[in-house]
Amino acid sequence: MKKRSNEPLLWILFSAGGTVAALLLPIHLLLFGFAFALGWLNGPGYDRLIEILRHPLTRVYLLVLCSLPLFHWAHRFRYTLYDGLQIKHLNELINTFCYGGAVVGTAIAIYLLWSIP
Repeated sequence: MKKRSNEPLLWILFSAGGTVAALLLPIHLLLFGFAFALGWLNGPGYDRLIEILRHPLTRVYLLVLCSLPLFHWAHRFRYTLYDGLQIKHLNELINTFCYGGAVVGTAIAIYLLWSIP
């Protein structure tokens, strides 16, 4: 029997991460990095942000916002090293480093999001 490849799952994570990074991250950067910070818009206060962060759907949204771009990075970096630099003999090490880093980053995001009082 042939061993099934996990490549389709990795490509789905790559695609979803690229979509999230392209559509949602710029909005957050514009709002929190410029509009609220420079006074263009009235930003929510600390108490309101904590109240919003306590909602489970907000935590899931922020987890998706943090984790999917990490998997996009991992897949892109893996193929940069594998195809671009022709380091094919270190395939297993590169996979472990890239996707392991994305998993560790996701675990840290889960811990931080669910440790909010």
